[in-house]
Amino acid sequence: MKRALIPLAIFLLVVGFLFKGLFLNPREVPSPLVGKPTPQFSLPRLDNPETVFSPKEMLGKVWMLNAWASWCPACIEEHPVLVSLAKTGLVPLVGLDYKDTRQDAQRWLDEGGNPYTVTVMDVDGRVGIDYGVYGVPETYVIDKAGVIAYKQIGPVTVEALRDTIIPLVKRLQAQ
Repeated sequence: MKRALIPLAIFLLVVGFLFKGLFLNPREVPSPLVGKPTPQFSLPRLDNPETVFSPKEMLGKVWMLNAWASWCPACIEEHPVLVSLAKTGLVPLVGLDYKDTRQDAQRWLDEGGNPYTVTVMDVDGRVGIDYGVYGVPETYVIDKAGVIAYKQIGPVTVEALRDTIIPLVKRLQAQ
């Protein structure tokens, strides 16, 4: 009799985990990089490919890294939000143009506005892999010491800015 209860207990446990999963937010994928130093890179700038950018240039500043692409529909959704954020001057925003062509990326920024302090080209996606990019857009808030403080998966929304990102940026800037 007790032997028959073991499979039933295992089944109920699995059903419990599956039921709990129905209420989780799929955008809240924990990043193993939060709390760790930013992966270092040196990539050509979109506006001047002979010049490179490295995260080391941002040490001492709170900044954001936004992985995006001209071919990305969700990036179109978030772009006006980033343009508005850039107009406030609150935080430098670095664009990581992910697996895109220089011409398409430049045209996209020319047409939609350029919220980025600097944009770099990650043509082969290797830097995106180092940052754990699941798919664009993804945004990282990075503190003055170069440590990733937050990762936003999916488009940055007005609500995400208001409720999470801007308060975090202000807190980090005050430290």
